[in-house]
Order: sequence, then C-alpha cells, then structure tokens
Amino acid sequence: MSAPIFNSHAVWAIYRFEMARFMRTAVQSVLTPVLTTSLYFVVFGSAIGSRMTTIDGVAYGAFIVPGLIMLSLFTEGLSNASFGIYVQKFTGTIYELLSAPISAWEMVLAFVGAAVTKSIILGVLILATASLFVPLQILHPLWMAAFLGLTAITFCLFGFILGVWAKGWEQLSLIPFLIVTPLTFLGGAFYSIDMLPPFWRTVTLFNPIVYLISGFRWSFYGTADVAVGNSLAMIFVFLCVCLAGVGWIFKTGYRLKN
Repeated sequence: MSAPIFNSHAVWAIYRFEMARFMRTAVQSVLTPVLTTSLYFVVFGSAIGSRMTTIDGVAYGAFIVPGLIMLSLFTEGLSNASFGIYVQKFTGTIYELLSAPISAWEMVLAFVGAAVTKSIILGVLILATASLFVPLQILHPLWMAAFLGLTAITFCLFGFILGVWAKGWEQLSLIPFLIVTPLTFLGGAFYSIDMLPPFWRTVTLFNPIVYLISGFRWSFYGTADVAVGNSLAMIFVFLCVCLAGVGWIFKTGYRLKN
C-alpha cells in the first residue's frame, strides 16, 4: 500500500509532544516572559514614560507595547523552535524521525507549528498584560494578526535552522542574545527612529528588525517609521530565506545525518 500523501498522524503526534513539553514548563515558558514584560512597563512605561512626551501622538507607555510583543516573539520563537529540534539531535531520536514515514516538510510543519502556537499564545498574553498598564487601541486588527502570525512563522523557521546548526547548548543562546536581542533594542522597539540624527537613522534602516516592529506598530496606531509595504516585503524576504535554508538542510542532511 502506498504511503499517504500527507501523514497527519505523524505531524499531530510530534505537535502534541512539543505542546505537552510546553505545558510541563508553563511557568518558565509563559510566566517568566509575562513578568519580564510587566517590569518593562513599570520601568519604561511608568518611570520613564511619565517624563516623556507622546511619540507620534501616542503615549509612550502604549507606544512601546508593539516593540515589547515583538521582542518576546523573536526571542521565544527562536528558543522554542531551536530547542525542540536540538533535543532530538542531542538524544539521538532525530534518526528515528528521519527513518520514519514522514517527509521533511511534515517534520518542519510539526516542530515549527508547535513553536508558532507557543509564540502566538505568549504574544496574546503579553498584549493582555499590556492592557492592564496602558490604554491600547488596535486600528487594524487583521493586519495586526497577519504581522503577528508571519513574524512568528518566520522566526520559528529561523529557530529551527538554529537548532540544526547548534553543536552545543551554548550555541542555542548565542544568536538570540548576542544578535537578535541587541538588534531589537536598536530597531525602534522603545523609540521612533525618526528621533535619531539623519546619519544614524540611515544606518538603522539596514536593521531588518526595524521593518518588522514598524509594521506591527502601524497595525496598532496607524503610524510607522517605514512604509508598511516595505515592512511586509522584508517579512516575506526573510520568510523565503528561512524556507530556502530549511530546504537546503534536508536536501544535504547538514548536521542531521552526521
């Protein structure tokens, strides 16, 4: 009998396993980021925000909400996706998956799908937490959901690549904390890049995180540092690069079969 075109049972099994691990570590996975975000609001929103004027007509405490959600989405998406596939490599069970009747893209769909689900749940919880501290408005809710979903998918794919690439536990945190987090802080998460001098504003435009945060903030308040079309284009470019990277990994067996 021929193999099924789409092995939904295998995808669902891996997805449930990853979500069960998420539930077992709910305190670490959910409570810690939410508490950290609350501290950001206390420090930046209350202490610093009370001394600042509005930015583009938006109160500072509300202005930083999209940036905080994106910061959590970037770091948690990378962490969840990279940890899920790296554990399979670390324990050696990756060979069982590679020999099972499940295609490479079905495996990616299961691992990345679980990581995306976790990231979106966390993003919604942080949004709910933010509403307790500052008044929020979402002018374009459908675009907000689109930016949230596309960014989560993209960074979870990037996390999957990171998990395959990493040779040790230390490397799992290398890119998120040494590259992604600094780029997020320098990408307009807590300020508008229009506040920068012209030279530094031009330099900042080479930071891809700027486009993701700007587009997401536009969906809330209708203001953006860069054109919304450019933000969408940057997301799709990053998404295509990640898809190509995943395809190359399974085509060559890079750090999966050796």
